[in-house]
Amino acid sequence: MNRKSHLIALDLDGTLLTNNKDISTYTKEVILKAKEMGHIVVIATGRSHLMSMHYYDLLRLDTAMINYNGSYIHHPYDKTWEPVHHPVPKKTALHIVDACYELNVNNIWVESHHNILLDRHDQHIIDVFHATHQSNKALPLTVGSIRKQLQEDPTSLIIQPHDYHIKDLQVHLDDHFSEIIHHRQWGAPWNFFEIAKRGMSKAYGLKKLSRYYNIPQERIIAFGDEDNDLEMIDYAGIGVAMDNGIEELKSIADHITLTNEADGVGTFLADYLKLQVKTG
Repeated sequence: MNRKSHLIALDLDGTLLTNNKDISTYTKEVILKAKEMGHIVVIATGRSHLMSMHYYDLLRLDTAMINYNGSYIHHPYDKTWEPVHHPVPKKTALHIVDACYELNVNNIWVESHHNILLDRHDQHIIDVFHATHQSNKALPLTVGSIRKQLQEDPTSLIIQPHDYHIKDLQVHLDDHFSEIIHHRQWGAPWNFFEIAKRGMSKAYGLKKLSRYYNIPQERIIAFGDEDNDLEMIDYAGIGVAMDNGIEELKSIADHITLTNEADGVGTFLADYLKLQVKTG
């Protein structure tokens, strides 16, 4: 490995991906060039690996991947690579599900590294799952009562509350589960809540991979746009926020690049790493 190699961590939605969920030709060529020059490229996303593999293969990656915001770290093809998995305890998950039933939330789903359980049929959510999946393999999705079907510790839970009880849900989660889980709100205007085991973040995953690939913190380049990227951008030696990102992220980033629609990732990498890539 080149002594000057960087570890490049790429968030997907709103960062690497355009609004159409594609990787632009230019940014893809820059990333392939970075790999050719000896830099290590990894995906660091809140998505499951099921929803990330299309892009992993598109970039011809052969590295470990950070999914579920650090709750699941693994290598998709190297079976000798021991996965790091920090799920929510099943008992805690079911208590949260019961609270959601009492509040009569819109919907709930839980995910693990090999399946998705959706509590109530919602064609819009199902369509989003399939559109995001982008794989020839069937999506392992089951619809029906999570209380009855959950058999294992889930990696994450997603709650879709009604607007009028968002505060009640936040208070309940904080009062009863703050020592076990943390939650983030995302997906406006739907106001989804994502629940994961406490202490998990993309920065946690990045620390693991920086040690594995023997690349120091100062040579980590991380890109992001949302609040689930805050810890990673703060940790990376070169934290880069997208111009379309939230203001809080931009305020702590070392650099701000162009938007996800304007080749922000590719433009920054080509300039920072001095990569010669044809623009078309």
